[in-house]
Amino acid sequence: MSKKKQALAKAQPPAPLNRKDYEKQLAALHVELVKLQQWVVATGAKVVIVFEGRDGAGKGGTIKALTERVSPRIFRVVALPAPSEREKSQMYLQRYMPHMPAAGEVVIFDRSWYNRAGVERVMGFCSEDQARTFLDLAPSFERLMVNSGILLFKYWLEVSPEEQSRRLKERITDGRKTWKLSPMDIKSYNRWDDYTRARDEMFQATDSQWAPWHAARSENKKSVRLNVITHLLENIPYETIKQPRVRLPKRKVGDYKAINYPFKYIAERF
Repeated sequence: MSKKKQALAKAQPPAPLNRKDYEKQLAALHVELVKLQQWVVATGAKVVIVFEGRDGAGKGGTIKALTERVSPRIFRVVALPAPSEREKSQMYLQRYMPHMPAAGEVVIFDRSWYNRAGVERVMGFCSEDQARTFLDLAPSFERLMVNSGILLFKYWLEVSPEEQSRRLKERITDGRKTWKLSPMDIKSYNRWDDYTRARDEMFQATDSQWAPWHAARSENKKSVRLNVITHLLENIPYETIKQPRVRLPKRKVGDYKAINYPFKYIAERF
């Protein structure tokens, strides 16, 4: 077994998964993500990762776990707001093109062009003809991406209606999470079956050989984060890039006589 596979094998979550186990496994995966980052930069690789799923499915937490130990200059997160009036008049896929990676970059879409197959279709922000046209064109668009050298990964996080309800209620009552609750969350809450139907048609139309969908159960937030990151690392052919050995040089401290400046330190309350 290669060192890479050994590291990933160690990162498999035990059951039951407590916080200590989770943090240990996540730390091992973070080491591999740093290696991935070094490989992406060294080889000029281009990676796109798409996260889709219902409101409260855990996309944000998974993306945070994926990016918290790597450089935001290499791993860029794209979460586009509602389109402007100008963007509404453009070709639908046009607003996503400027965000595609150049060599040595990983771009993570927190929702993506698949908005048209999901929320826009279900909530009536596009016509049925526009949604079907998108479903017809998306595989060709993604083939162009892959043919240009982009490594494309599409993840759907699947959550149950009971767990989604619990998480949305938390957004109402937990002051740390109120910012996550949008008016659209409330409007779409009673459209579960419509979203399910739209999801299934999206899978059927856009699950291609060159850009397949990967579904992940997200009932357990810790598990889905570990599972998605592990899957990603297993499916990118990265290698460990040898890094130069670094030693801190000797330094002298105290040669400079500091001015007796009255620093204003903040209150030490803890």
